[in-house]
Amino acid sequence: MTIPQQQLRAAGSQSTIRRSAPSPGQKTAFLCHSHHDQQLAIGLQELLRAHGMDLYIDWQDPSMPSQPSAETAARLRRRIQMCDWFLFLATQNSMNSRWCPWELGHADGTKKNDRILLVPTYDGSSTHGSEYLNLYQRVDIASDGKLAAFGAGTTQGTYVRFL
Repeated sequence: MTIPQQQLRAAGSQSTIRRSAPSPGQKTAFLCHSHHDQQLAIGLQELLRAHGMDLYIDWQDPSMPSQPSAETAARLRRRIQMCDWFLFLATQNSMNSRWCPWELGHADGTKKNDRILLVPTYDGSSTHGSEYLNLYQRVDIASDGKLAAFGAGTTQGTYVRFL
């Protein structure tokens, strides 16, 4: 029950997304990910855009400082709080990141638990994100190609509705 990284790379390679402000009333999500996974992030952004979601990716934001600093942390905190959802893209890189656990911890302390979604991935040999599967809902692609949300620790899914 994971999203193949190959599928995210394929979606990312076809992406035509240009960063812009979300439309009024459009639901938003903050993407917690490793910067080493840019193509996967773009692929997820493309999939979510097709479902009507605006996915915020920090390195697409020209207002972010070029070097990590206290200002970076403050801006990330504000953005996490502003977005409707928090998504954690689980890869080997994000699991080893210094920033990703910090962002997840901040989201866990400030957002409702049902607004935090894990996006576990499979890289062809390993599944990433299993450490958090019992804590947070997770996103997967259902057999019909639509995104589905699964409750923490369950295998029963319902279609994601970003309400």
